[in-house]
Amino acid sequence: MTHAAGPAPVLVLATHNKGKLSELRELLRGQVPGLDVDTQVVDAGAVGAPDVAETGVTFAENSLLKARAVAEATGLVAIADDSGLAVDVLGGAPGIFSARWSGRHGDDAANLRLLLAQLAEVPDEYRGAAFVCAAAVAVPGQAADGGGREVVEYGQLEGSLLREPRGEGGFGYDPVLQPSGLDRSCAELSPEEKNAISHRGQAFRALLPAIVEALAEHRRREQA
Repeated sequence: MTHAAGPAPVLVLATHNKGKLSELRELLRGQVPGLDVDTQVVDAGAVGAPDVAETGVTFAENSLLKARAVAEATGLVAIADDSGLAVDVLGGAPGIFSARWSGRHGDDAANLRLLLAQLAEVPDEYRGAAFVCAAAVAVPGQAADGGGREVVEYGQLEGSLLREPRGEGGFGYDPVLQPSGLDRSCAELSPEEKNAISHRGQAFRALLPAIVEALAEHRRREQA
């Protein structure tokens, strides 16, 4: 695998979603000494990492499955997240099925249409929902050694569901979730505003110390 000029990748985010990669890069920018986020933090496609089936029944299980598999396949420190929308009146659904709620994975427009149709008769006061995220980090060669080096952290952004999509930013269900205390949807927020409060931002920020330690441990192993 050839890479663009610059330092080789050291950290891979187990996704093909460019929006998630952009969010992670911005969160890590300036946080890890010596890390060039634009060339050393990459997505799965950049290093030929395999797609990993999300066979877990919780966000945490799925994030760990992906992080472990990608770390072992690439030899790089891997981060993965599983996130979704939990709607109160749907008992927490779509949940882990958020990206494929309409039946086809990643069809944001179809997912939005189906969700809004399902909630069409629900009064505004009962349209509570939250974005939920579990983020995990894994170091290659240590996924199954019981060394306690895998870490999972969580984030949650609570709000309510609008009746129609609003805004052009973000992805997924961003156009229909209005965070508590704001008068705009997540898709109407700037990237900086969204990262400051998002479920994924919360989880990745909580995971940052473990990411720094994982990168340091990986460097030590490579130099040994």
